[in-house]
Amino acid sequence: MMFGRAVIGLLFFSGCTVGPNYQAPKINVAEQWATPLSHGEMKGAVDLSIWWKKFNDPDLDLLMTKAMESNYDLRLAQARVREARAQRDVAYGGLWPTIKTIASYSRNRWGKNSFPPLPPTTPFNFNEYNAGFDAAWEIDIFGGTRRAVEAANAEVDAAQYGQRDVLISLLAEVARSYIQLRGFQQRLTITHQNIKVQQETFDLTKSRFQHGLSSDLDVQEARGILAQTQAQVPLLETGIQESVYHLAVLIGQEPEALMDELSEEKSIPLTPPQVPVGLPSDLLQRRPDIQKAERGLAAATSHIGEAQSDLFPKFSLTGGGGIESLSTSNWFDYASRYGSIGPSVQWEIFEAGRIRAQVRVQNARQEEALDDYQQTILAALQDVEGALTNYAKEQVRHQSLSESLDAQTQALDLSTKLYKSGLVDFIRVLDSERALYLAQDALVQSNQAVSVDLVQLYKALGGGWSENLRKE
Repeated sequence: MMFGRAVIGLLFFSGCTVGPNYQAPKINVAEQWATPLSHGEMKGAVDLSIWWKKFNDPDLDLLMTKAMESNYDLRLAQARVREARAQRDVAYGGLWPTIKTIASYSRNRWGKNSFPPLPPTTPFNFNEYNAGFDAAWEIDIFGGTRRAVEAANAEVDAAQYGQRDVLISLLAEVARSYIQLRGFQQRLTITHQNIKVQQETFDLTKSRFQHGLSSDLDVQEARGILAQTQAQVPLLETGIQESVYHLAVLIGQEPEALMDELSEEKSIPLTPPQVPVGLPSDLLQRRPDIQKAERGLAAATSHIGEAQSDLFPKFSLTGGGGIESLSTSNWFDYASRYGSIGPSVQWEIFEAGRIRAQVRVQNARQEEALDDYQQTILAALQDVEGALTNYAKEQVRHQSLSESLDAQTQALDLSTKLYKSGLVDFIRVLDSERALYLAQDALVQSNQAVSVDLVQLYKALGGGWSENLRKE
């Protein structure tokens, strides 16, 4: 009767839970972006789960699919999720009783000169057979194990958000490398075109010099410009190869695997006319790094209660039972049975402040997690503002470069006509050719920069994952 009351009392008090109850911090962010939305950005509903589709590039779509299937960093993140789930199951197991079975056989012998002396009929040699079980259940009265389970659940969530963060970074890196590849290819084509024109100009100046129609200065100027343009070819070819190698590794293949597939020159993916960016408050739900930091704060809060529970006594129910006999003939008889059951308590009365120090450790870690959460939010806001600014300003720069290219094209045409009419010297033509090449190259780089800036904006907004894209 007393034992039953003790059990009921333990179960009643097991509803207590020490430590702070977690509540997500209230974060106030600006209602609008500081950067004006004037270049296709809009505040509409944000659905950026497959943002790369907006570029309408089948090659890019295929690379994205392969990266999600085969990238090793993403696989590593998925393994971390499975690890966190297993750790949660370990913590959850602490809420339940533990039972272990024991079975043994031994051949024994008493010493003839043992003390006290054995009765004369006692056999000195005998067998002993034993089979039984031990059971223990630590009742979670003060909630230490429940806090551990809470922390483990939060850590599972954090691992899942970490996986999403890896996915976002991976997709952005694939797109960036692909855009850079197409940019290098276009710049290489422009360079070869200019080399052809400059070679013709160089041949013409040599011919004119040989016929006494121009000076050697014109020849050397044309030769220098040609060589300078030719020097760009190895750099651009290196950029192409490095981009292809990087893309191959991102999709989990050997560096040279995509060389044939991506060797054909294609245009830089065009940016969509409109880009939904939503509101600053949307970042709290879209950015997985913010959600990961928030779950880390929740786990750190639960660990405080887990540490505090060690300040209180541990109550357990223990028991055991089995059968034991000196002979197999009566091993299963009722008289061979034995057993015990009862409550126990364990309390670390003196531990030199170790437990309280551990509580202070967990309190400090909670403060660190809170600061990390707030800093992550600020960094996310900064990422978006910076990406919005870069995207907008590069489009303004792109417009100016387009006008510059038009002007340089007309300037070369005019200088060539004036030179043929004898109104300007040949250096003026060479200057116009050099300026035209630089304008063409700068415009291609700006096309590339606009697309890369848009990729960075999608990444900053937390685009690139959805429930359908998760592979856990």
